[in-house]
Amino acid sequence: MSAVATLVFCAPGYPGGAGDAQPFIDQFAKAAVTAAAWPEGSLAAVYDPSEQSGLLKLGGPDAVLAFVPFAFFVQHAAELHLTPLAQADVAGVGPQERWSLVAKAGAVNGPPLTADYTILSVAGYAPEFIRHSALPAWSLPPDVRIESTGQLLSALRRVAAGEHVVALLDQTQAAALPTLPFAAELKVVGQSPPLPVAIVAIVDSRVPAARAKSLQAALLKMGHGAGTDALSPLRLQGFVMPQIPRPAPAP
Repeated sequence: MSAVATLVFCAPGYPGGAGDAQPFIDQFAKAAVTAAAWPEGSLAAVYDPSEQSGLLKLGGPDAVLAFVPFAFFVQHAAELHLTPLAQADVAGVGPQERWSLVAKAGAVNGPPLTADYTILSVAGYAPEFIRHSALPAWSLPPDVRIESTGQLLSALRRVAAGEHVVALLDQTQAAALPTLPFAAELKVVGQSPPLPVAIVAIVDSRVPAARAKSLQAALLKMGHGAGTDALSPLRLQGFVMPQIPRPAPAP
């Protein structure tokens, strides 16, 4: 591992620019290094809201850790050789969440979803996650369209208007459905099993075993009287051991 390693935060589709997040992830990296007894200044942090540029950063030789949504982990764990280290415990959500499939009321009542529908989701960049983790019971047709969008209000208006689209929402987004003026036009027609919200992972075995163990122990202690100040700006309340569910097999 190089003298200064990098922790890459990558959260495609969620609001917030790199400049807004940078002070908070700097604070988090500093707190994690201190708690893990790594050498001071040995871990830098960078935030990237884009899947493609995030992948480029994670492919660099200095990228040793990834902090990513579970959808990103499912989609890219194999190519990036990601080894889960800890699972985020997110404020207001917890360490796991259920994703909800939302359709126009009366239009879709359950599986299967026909190929003329488009699935809109903040996780649309991760079709493997949608097919085999979030919607395993739906046996989605190979040619069903899956699109990434951060404009969920616009997507839900399209659903309510009767277009052939459905929206896959994370737990926080789904909790806000009843507040919409057109909520009566929408219906949750399916939910995922409980899934991790976000994962801290080692990239391509670039962290030596002893350092990985000390960092994991430090993360698991954060939020329990230590490191709270570094967690709350990131909407975190701590970490738990990773519990990675097996994806449903491809049909």
